[in-house]
Amino acid sequence: MQVVGITGGIGSGKSVVSRFLRAMGYAVYDSDAEAKRIMDGDEALKKQLSEIFGADIYAVGRLDRRALAGKVFSDASALARLNAAVHPAVRADFRRWAEAHGDAPIVFMESAILAESGFTDMVDAVWLVEAPEEIRVARIVRRDSCSSQEARQRIRAQWSDEIKERYASVVLHNDDKTPLIPQILGALQNRFI
Repeated sequence: MQVVGITGGIGSGKSVVSRFLRAMGYAVYDSDAEAKRIMDGDEALKKQLSEIFGADIYAVGRLDRRALAGKVFSDASALARLNAAVHPAVRADFRRWAEAHGDAPIVFMESAILAESGFTDMVDAVWLVEAPEEIRVARIVRRDSCSSQEARQRIRAQWSDEIKERYASVVLHNDDKTPLIPQILGALQNRFI
């Protein structure tokens, strides 16, 4: 089995690429969605996060993502503590998921912070989805109902595309001008994995 990581900064369009691949029949592990599921359901992790960030982040029984975002996206050390707690759980969950898909010749792992989290050792190739910052900000504001300043904070909390390109086998441009689907099909056809 080959594993391809799909990465890119927040608002770049990774999920669009993943949805297209799923529509084509490929299995795609969404590490961000799975991390949310794990943070809501893993009692040991919930306890650890409450100790780090305060019990109020679980005030309604589920993780208050907006409250947690407010604590971590403006504080690099807080974000590092969050990642140190969550990444091992996601890594273990991905391993179980990949084993369950063991008969597939290729699977994909979508992660906004693939390289930052050290997950590049779990993939055979990396596809980087890029988009101009202004487009990304507009997408984040629309999707998350946040301010453009909050969107820019989230972008700045992640590595730049220039750094992520060092890990990329393929760069997909999602700039609302360049057709994305032919780029994905080309990457699959050329087996940039």
